[in-house]
Amino acid sequence: MTSAYVRFSAVAAPALLLLYGVLRLIDGLDGHHGRGYLWNAGHTAFFLSFVLLGGLMIAIRGGLDAPRQRPLATTATAAALLGVAAFLWVTVGDLFAAFPDLPDALQLIGPLLFEIGALTLLVQLVVARPPRLPVWSPVLVFAGFLAIALMLDLLPLGAILIGAGLAPLALRSRVPALA
Repeated sequence: MTSAYVRFSAVAAPALLLLYGVLRLIDGLDGHHGRGYLWNAGHTAFFLSFVLLGGLMIAIRGGLDAPRQRPLATTATAAALLGVAAFLWVTVGDLFAAFPDLPDALQLIGPLLFEIGALTLLVQLVVARPPRLPVWSPVLVFAGFLAIALMLDLLPLGAILIGAGLAPLALRSRVPALA
């Protein structure tokens, strides 16, 4: 993946997540969330956000090429992608009622896999020699994940925190090497 893709994804994925959070809040102003234009638009934004985040995880893995980093980076990427798949499955189910539900256990484990995998990759960029991300980057991403986990109405705040945490990736000049 190109550095342009990484820069784009580091900005667009949180922006789409923010859009979903705002549309979800507007949709709930009448006291309930339900199928309709805002529901569909929001879920589509969420879906696209996670497609981009999945690609971003693959790109980060490609930049972690030190032999000591590879096994953990590969495992973290696999975990993150399994989590992305779970998010996408649930989102398609939300958009299309006839789509089969993801088993409850996977609905619980999927988000955790994504979060643990993504945070592991970001921390590896922090501890790389030389460091490729500031230490506050994964901290902000974690805070964003935590806000969303605490209450879905905090999705806009979580998206902003995730965006701030990923911002250094968008500012890098040579992102494939994440240098």
